[in-house]
Amino acid sequence: MELAILLTCFLGGLVIGLPVAVTLGVSSLAYLSFQGMPLVVIPQKMYAGMDTFVLLCIPGFILAGNLMNAGGITGRIVRLAQAMVGWMRGGLGLTNVAASMLFGGISGTAAADAASIGGMMIPGMKKAGYPADFSAAITAASSTVGPIIPPSVPMIIVGTLSGISVGKMFIAGALPGILMGVAMMITAWIIARRRNFPRQPWQGFAELGRAFLGAFWAVAMTAFIVGGLLIGFATPTETAVVASIYAFVVGAFVYRGLKLRDVPRIIIDSAVSAAAILVLVGLANVFGWILVSERIPQMIANAVLNVTDNRFLVILLINLVLLFVGMFMETIAALIILFGPLLALATGVGVDPLHFAVFAVLNLMIGLTTPPVGVCLFICADIGRVSLWQVTRAIGPFLVTNMIVLMLVSYIPFFSTWLPSLLSN
Repeated sequence: MELAILLTCFLGGLVIGLPVAVTLGVSSLAYLSFQGMPLVVIPQKMYAGMDTFVLLCIPGFILAGNLMNAGGITGRIVRLAQAMVGWMRGGLGLTNVAASMLFGGISGTAAADAASIGGMMIPGMKKAGYPADFSAAITAASSTVGPIIPPSVPMIIVGTLSGISVGKMFIAGALPGILMGVAMMITAWIIARRRNFPRQPWQGFAELGRAFLGAFWAVAMTAFIVGGLLIGFATPTETAVVASIYAFVVGAFVYRGLKLRDVPRIIIDSAVSAAAILVLVGLANVFGWILVSERIPQMIANAVLNVTDNRFLVILLINLVLLFVGMFMETIAALIILFGPLLALATGVGVDPLHFAVFAVLNLMIGLTTPPVGVCLFICADIGRVSLWQVTRAIGPFLVTNMIVLMLVSYIPFFSTWLPSLLSN
């Protein structure tokens, strides 16, 4: 009875459009009330979920990304990407993807990527003669690379949930992120050739050199984060703090785009964003604790294993579940609720936990570009001034491409485990 009330409240909240954090809290409150349990359990479990040292990465990396973005990084990254690939057929589309790959190593979130890169690239592509729906679609699709290439907020959450090293999680996402970006660039190039999209003139190696020097300190931040983790120079939490200091120095004194009077506002905005994520983590921990107490993870694992224990089919079923959930639920909430049960299921058929973590995050990133709750679709449709239906139709080829990459990463562990194996050595 109590479990039915929990699920009814949860699904009802999602249907009527309540924020996921509120839905989780109300559902948990209803369950505990009908169980007759003391409501003090809610703050206790919330605090237990948030009282993890590694979660300090989240405000650190959010602050670093906001400082770098305010310091004029977006324009410099777009200029570098355009100098590298803008001369090819459909060059602005390729530039869009390349810029997202570079920017993703700083922001760590898909929504920030879609808003920052999209705000500059979508109007520019439309002005250059690209269809508005294609411009918005490629921006939404490429923004999902951000949380795969380190740093990555979802990877931090996964590391906290599973006990997997966040440093290894970051490194494990690098190769799949690059593979995803290259695959989307190939797709964009094929579409550009078929539809005869415009190309930019080759600007010469001199411009490439100037663009690289202009974006050097921004790109170096990604190298600093990955390199520091790879050689064991710093923990992810330490890296986040140092990255924030680095971002402030570069934005204020190197690029000189960051005004000191703007720093308090940026800190407050970053704190609000981080607090929203941490509250969601805390409430999802309460909800997850209830599911564990009701033995839902074991029921899910047993139900699947009763159907098949074939590793290939179990991975396929997990992918289908995550893709479906990603269409309706916010990424972090979906990870906190489902990661534990599905991890137990995956490891039960011999899947490496690190490998599973990477393709689970990749699944939910794809969900950010699928209706009805694709956050990146909404952002890019709004910037491009096109309907959601138009963007959804135009993003189809990129979804197919990302699905192919997902299958490769899901069934070939090498893409996820090779770089972390170097870290172990």
